[in-house]
Amino acid sequence: MTTTPLIAVEEHWTMPDVTSALRAVPHPDESLVLSEWGDNQERLEDIGAGRIAAMDAQGIDVSILALTPPGVQPLLPKEALALSRAANDMAAAAVARHPTRFRSLSTLPMSSPKDVAGELERAAGMGHVGTMVYGRSGDLFLDDLAYDDFFSAASELGQPVFIHPQLPSNAVRDASYRGFDPMTDLALATFGWGWHMDAATAALRLILRGTFDRHPDLQVVLGHWGEMLLFWLDRADSLSRIAGLERSVSDYVRSNFHITTSGMLNPALLQHALSVTSVDRLIFSTDYPFQRPTREEIDSFLNHFPSDAERRQFSSANAASLYGIDFSAVFDGS
Repeated sequence: MTTTPLIAVEEHWTMPDVTSALRAVPHPDESLVLSEWGDNQERLEDIGAGRIAAMDAQGIDVSILALTPPGVQPLLPKEALALSRAANDMAAAAVARHPTRFRSLSTLPMSSPKDVAGELERAAGMGHVGTMVYGRSGDLFLDDLAYDDFFSAASELGQPVFIHPQLPSNAVRDASYRGFDPMTDLALATFGWGWHMDAATAALRLILRGTFDRHPDLQVVLGHWGEMLLFWLDRADSLSRIAGLERSVSDYVRSNFHITTSGMLNPALLQHALSVTSVDRLIFSTDYPFQRPTREEIDSFLNHFPSDAERRQFSSANAASLYGIDFSAVFDGS
């Protein structure tokens, strides 16, 4: 264990029933192949001893588990609801078996908007500390008012909403992400660029839709240093007046968004993030098993914080506060 407690948010897992269901849809999400590279699938399905051994090797005290992309959002409503419930039950059981090492984000049936708030409430009652969603379900954007009851429930329950990247729509891929060999097409549309633009757009649309004016206490989490949004706030602020917002886009980002590293341990990205938001909005994450920084790499990155207090905020205190994790129970008062 590191001397500074370390909480890792957005650490991915999966279950075979979800994988099988995603593979069985008429046009399976092509990004599923990323979970099959190397030993990713084996690691994703391990929410027990093997994962804890990997955490120990990295010096990570607590992992906050989240079902890996694309969740259950490509599935039809009935199946999405059933598998959301099954996934939430399985994750809660893993936390119960290892209460000092795991917490979990719930999986929601976003393809069935009428069931989302109910499953969020059920999952929160089981101990899930937040939820992970994606920017689009079929043709329905996350900012659609069909999801307003969900955001109301998330705000009232104190459940932070993590917006994870997803494969852009076929129309967007046809317009911007094709024309190379199949794997280059996929990489360009996912981890190389498209994923992050898609998630940033989803977050920006929530702001422009007035989501945070209606739900001022709602907290949203973005990975990968804010999915490009932090790097374009000067221009994004120009949207505020046009959209009739109460505040600037950057003000919403500073007050309603938390940002994780997703394993991108680049000091230059840290310095930029600190220039546009505050240290209390930054959270450690490795994006396991897709990114696997070593303990030495993590420790080296942590040394770029100017003080022990800021280092502790980033490594554990911010996540503990946001997700309601009791330090005394997990870290024995360390």
